[in-house]
Amino acid sequence: MARPRKTTNDDILDAAERVVARLGAAGLSIDAVAKEAGVSKAMVVYDHKSKSALLEALVDRRVKADMAYVDQCVANAADTPHPELFGRIASAEKKLDEIDKAVAVTVSASMSNDDGLQRIMRAWTDLDLKAMASGQRPRAALMAYLALMGFYSTELFGFHSWSDRERREILDGLRSVYLSFADM
Repeated sequence: MARPRKTTNDDILDAAERVVARLGAAGLSIDAVAKEAGVSKAMVVYDHKSKSALLEALVDRRVKADMAYVDQCVANAADTPHPELFGRIASAEKKLDEIDKAVAVTVSASMSNDDGLQRIMRAWTDLDLKAMASGQRPRAALMAYLALMGFYSTELFGFHSWSDRERREILDGLRSVYLSFADM
């Protein structure tokens, strides 16, 4: 007889992402995640005491994965004029999927009254802003970074989607912003 499969925290967070993608922020609940993961509600509550804690864990996992990807892109951009910026621009070349977008909308909807989510997002933003200030021409890097965040947010929140060719042209344009910006 086969042993029952052990459900991990990642399995529960994967289930939470699927719930969010299917039902949005309003549909995220301990019950819905337990059902999606095929586990008891008690198992979800054991690891995540509340919907808020579950959402924080989901965001924390997403942020850590994104930071690891950005770090890899920054390392690959070591020979550019500003590796921190150019690495972040390169990381935006990866197209966002529907789960990325659903989690972003859910986080946005939940952030106004959740101090934990606000802390996570502020810390992430602070790291990026420090990275922009750390290289040569920090003001030019900041301007290009802010434009990158506008581009990224427009796609992340599903306001607009560009073709692959348009995306490449926009990202090349962001690199040009850095290279042509007159630092004062």
